[in-house]
Amino acid sequence: MEPVGEDLEILGREECAALLRSAPVGRVVYTDQALPAIQPVTFVLDGDPDGDGAVIIRTAPGSKFDAALRGAIVAFEVDAFDSAARTGWSVTVIGQARAVTNPAEIERMARLPLRPWAPGARNNFIRVPLWRVSGRRIAPDR
Repeated sequence: MEPVGEDLEILGREECAALLRSAPVGRVVYTDQALPAIQPVTFVLDGDPDGDGAVIIRTAPGSKFDAALRGAIVAFEVDAFDSAARTGWSVTVIGQARAVTNPAEIERMARLPLRPWAPGARNNFIRVPLWRVSGRRIAPDR
C-alpha cells in the first residue's frame, strides 16, 4: 500500500487480490458493437494472483455477452463504499477475455464456488487473466 496525499492509498497486488476475493459481484467493461458496455456479473478469483490467476465469470451458452467477450481486452472492476463515512476502495483488472473450451477445465470451473444470480443455465465460463491489477482506497482514518 502506497499513500498518495493524505486521503488516497494505492493498493499493492496482494491486497487487490484479497479485495477481489471479498466481493461477490463485479462489473465487466467491454465493447459491444463498437460501443462501451458494462455488465454486473458474479465471479470468482481463481489461481495465484501473482502467476496464473484469473477472474472467472459464469455465463449462458451462446449469450450475446459471451460472444462479446471472446478474445476482447476487457476491464473488470469491484468496489465497496460507505457513503456516510466517505470511505471505500476499488480494484480494476485488465486482461483478454477467453471462453474456456477445454472439457477438463470446464469441469474444474463448474466446481468453483461461483453461483450465478441470474436465472437460467449458466454453463459457459469466461477467463480474464490478471494482466494488470490496480487498486485504490480512501481510508477511514483520514
